[in-house]
Amino acid sequence: MGSVAEQHSVYQAFERAVEEYGPRSFLRVPADSAKAYSDSAIEYSYEETRTRVGQLIVGYAARRLEPGDRVALAFDSRLEVYLHLLALNALGVSIVPLNSGASDDELLHIVGHSDSRLLVALPEYGERFAGLDICEVIAESDLTGSVGAAKLARPDLSAEAALLYTSGTTGKPKGCMLSNEYFLALGDWYVGLGGICSMDKDDRLMTPLPPNHMNALCTSFPAMMLSGGCVIQLDRFHPRTWWQTVREEKATIIHCLGVMTAILLTLPEDDRDDFSGQIKFCFGPGSDPKHQGVFEKRFGVPLIEAWAMTESGAGGMTIAYKDPRHVGSRCIGPPIDSMDYRVVDEQDEDVPAGEAGELLVRAKGDDPRKRFFSGYYKDPEATEKGWKGGWWHTGDVVREGDDGSLYFVDRRKNVIRRSGENIAAVEVEAVLLQSSDVIGCAVCAVPDEIRGDEVFAFIINEKGADARKIFDHCMKHLTYFKVPGYIAFVPELPLTASQKVSRGEIKQMARDRIAKKECADLREFKKRKRM
Repeated sequence: MGSVAEQHSVYQAFERAVEEYGPRSFLRVPADSAKAYSDSAIEYSYEETRTRVGQLIVGYAARRLEPGDRVALAFDSRLEVYLHLLALNALGVSIVPLNSGASDDELLHIVGHSDSRLLVALPEYGERFAGLDICEVIAESDLTGSVGAAKLARPDLSAEAALLYTSGTTGKPKGCMLSNEYFLALGDWYVGLGGICSMDKDDRLMTPLPPNHMNALCTSFPAMMLSGGCVIQLDRFHPRTWWQTVREEKATIIHCLGVMTAILLTLPEDDRDDFSGQIKFCFGPGSDPKHQGVFEKRFGVPLIEAWAMTESGAGGMTIAYKDPRHVGSRCIGPPIDSMDYRVVDEQDEDVPAGEAGELLVRAKGDDPRKRFFSGYYKDPEATEKGWKGGWWHTGDVVREGDDGSLYFVDRRKNVIRRSGENIAAVEVEAVLLQSSDVIGCAVCAVPDEIRGDEVFAFIINEKGADARKIFDHCMKHLTYFKVPGYIAFVPELPLTASQKVSRGEIKQMARDRIAKKECADLREFKKRKRM
């Protein structure tokens, strides 16, 4: 395909892909993942995708959308997310992918904050979204128009292609503005890695990760589009049938998160566990280091560690895609050649070689923000704070090895990472404080063998309270994975000299409470809401 440097929008890159890979498979959902709405698997070739996207372009054009507008999409993990992305991108319109499992409060914030002109949802969600009174809500079947009525936007690398909401440390999710260049650069980076992660037009990348996250939407999708491969999108992670699906779908690349690889290792061993002749690699960042070598030996597949942020895009990232990978040591690989980096202390001073510190990144060259996100929507102060001193402050602590590889140590920011989801502690605290049973609270992460982190909440209540009642309150106002899995009552919280909650102390207190079983364990009640 033509050089990515010659392409200026996701849709333009797609059109070139159709010209080169037309009849090849591009988007697919296995039968098991589609059974709720189809009697068989669903698959589109590049040519069939163009036909379907063309119909959507006409329908959206009839809605008189303008370049720069936004449309919220509630399609869960269906292929419609990718189809609508391409159609709207052709018109210069940005998408706002939603997680339909989010609470009404969260959806109200995202759709309202994003200034979405339209919300397109699966039919079964129509009534719920319409009841939120946010913007016009329609189903895909309402997108009709006359052929020839669509006027495509001029391709623009800097134009916004998606507004992706990610949890920060200031409560409500922030909207990361992601440009056409962001998408194309990430896809180009992934395709061009080589080494263990080499890929070509015969690759079939299977992912259970939802398209409202950077990994599937901005990495897997453009990489397969640019290389001529096929995206195999699952509805979610199904551990018991995972390897069967891998075999049936002839996947050559699989994407997971650390929690998923941990679960796969708990499955009964099978004589067919060796996938060395089929799968090139498993992209599984965040895996428990003690599981990495075990996974590779059992399944015959390299388990690739990496580091990135939605904010850093292809401008600042690392990946252990070639030897030495230092398996089992949390090695996230060497910094990419186009990235400058520093490892600093809390005063932004460089730490001595080999010591742990916060990772700061930027792009080499005249534009330090090149290939990064375009900023937080409606929050320029937070954007500039992140770019203090001309470096993006990641909030993640790393150390540098003797050979230049970086090793992940911990997160400096107060973000809880549960099953691949980022959870802002202050967002959970804000919901807790809405309960009449909560006088004060503090939320932190505690280690979880399967999910990486779990949410722990300390509650101050002078009259006595029921932990389950507080838990149920949170379930009404938060997505299930953000709800505290542990709750403990305390008369007071440890404070710093500036009268702020001592985050370091509460983390240790939480671990002690779990060890002594002096807390309510509510993890079994944390279940995704059924529509």
